[in-house]
Amino acid sequence: MASFVDRVVVHATGGNGGHGCVSVKREKFKPLGGPDGGNGGDGGSVILRVDGQSTTLLGFHHAPHQKAPNGEPGKGDMRHGFKGQDLVLSVPDGTVVKDRGGNVLADLLGEGSEYVLAAGGMGGRGNAALASPKRKAPGFALLGTPGEEQEVELELKSIADIALVGFPSAGKSSLIAAMSAARPKIADYPFTTLVPNLGVVQAGDTRFTVADVPGLIPGASEGKGLGLEFLRHVERCAALVHVIDCATLEPGRDPLTDLDALEEELAHYAEAVRDEDPTAIPLTERPRLVVLNKVDVPDARDLADFIRPELEQRGYPVFEVSTASHEGLKELGFAMAALVSEAREQEEERAEEQRTVTVLQPEPTRRRRGRDRQEFVITREDRAEEPLYHVRGEKPERWVLQTDFNNDEAVGYLADRFAKLGIEDELFRIGAKPGNAVLIGPEENGVVFDWEPTMVGGAELLGGPRGTDLRMEETSRPTRREKREQFYDRMDAKSEARAELEEERRAGVWTESVDEARSRRREGGSGETKESGDSE
Repeated sequence: MASFVDRVVVHATGGNGGHGCVSVKREKFKPLGGPDGGNGGDGGSVILRVDGQSTTLLGFHHAPHQKAPNGEPGKGDMRHGFKGQDLVLSVPDGTVVKDRGGNVLADLLGEGSEYVLAAGGMGGRGNAALASPKRKAPGFALLGTPGEEQEVELELKSIADIALVGFPSAGKSSLIAAMSAARPKIADYPFTTLVPNLGVVQAGDTRFTVADVPGLIPGASEGKGLGLEFLRHVERCAALVHVIDCATLEPGRDPLTDLDALEEELAHYAEAVRDEDPTAIPLTERPRLVVLNKVDVPDARDLADFIRPELEQRGYPVFEVSTASHEGLKELGFAMAALVSEAREQEEERAEEQRTVTVLQPEPTRRRRGRDRQEFVITREDRAEEPLYHVRGEKPERWVLQTDFNNDEAVGYLADRFAKLGIEDELFRIGAKPGNAVLIGPEENGVVFDWEPTMVGGAELLGGPRGTDLRMEETSRPTRREKREQFYDRMDAKSEARAELEEERRAGVWTESVDEARSRRREGGSGETKESGDSE
């Protein structure tokens, strides 16, 4: 079973917001109590927090899916729903958060650093919060919005001052065990070290951390061996220490070729990660020390004395050490401490410069809320030779998610909000016509409807049962032209009906003509009227 994991993929989902409540106060002798629906609670958020007790990402390896609790819905009698509790995930110091495209979202350094991985949804407002002097008893409430979903990659980069790099079995684990209280696994076979080990070293008044990275081999930057998986742990180190095995018996290897191979792999890796943090000092430009290890072996000491002038000529500080006899470890510790102290002073100077830089910028002008602000963007797209107007914006998309489209009054309220925001005017300005399709939100889960600009604001002024909006009903008055066309259509239908009945009479179905019967009834009616007049 794995005991150390430094790269995982996490699927985080924030809690959904609770729905608002639609309720009217009902109490004895108080028939008009008014709306009393409570608001829904906000959903919980998924938060990453640096914890000093956490050293690995193993927990996310076993449980990659993390979801925060939902908010509770509102209730009657002005009882608001409880907010969902935030889900706090502990991560080690030095955790980098990246999206699936490799872009860095956050770099968590320092105890207590936090990053909101997936924000919770917003709770919907109840009808009590939506009431106004004109809309006294709303028959609808706003729905809670869903929580944010995000898939990220967590990558751990150890926080250490000095990194020990070298070939497998070069003695890095033995060196860190001899200089600190760390007790890594030590054996006489390659790739004994499978995970980075950290040790704290005290040299005089300076205390620093040393990281033991699994061994590198030629081609590690291309994925060979274990070095590529753990080279990220040397990115934050102030200095590098090349541990060279002077007692190796492998053919084709010697200290100089080993050092050249290590430098080449570090250069390749530095080129690959250069785009992630352009401000960081490249690995090839950081201070270096060369440790010629295992000089307790006679042949190894002779080899170290032979190659030391060559290494010093290249500009490397060289130290001959033996982890078995502890020879040269004290001098090496103080040399490491000097590099760490210098790096810390430079870091403090950079931090001081950043704090003392004065940035002059004009006083921000206050902008009115409403149409003067760019709250949305409308673009025209052609779909199947028909225009489609795509509306994107944080407010319109959130309002659509909060609307219950089964409630006409809620739909009318949404139309009023759109009109107040200026979407109607913008559609008119860019040439939209009635009946054109309008998409609000992303392509995947947006809402599409046919635009009808005849809907005007002021739903609170229109009467009707609670939960309805008269503007949603088909009550448009016909024009004079439409009335004239309808009259002519009725007249034509009557003429066709009379002609059909006349044809049936001639065919023997009827014994009397329709026109004759009409004229006879007309004459008979006038005769009755005349007789009644004479009798008077």
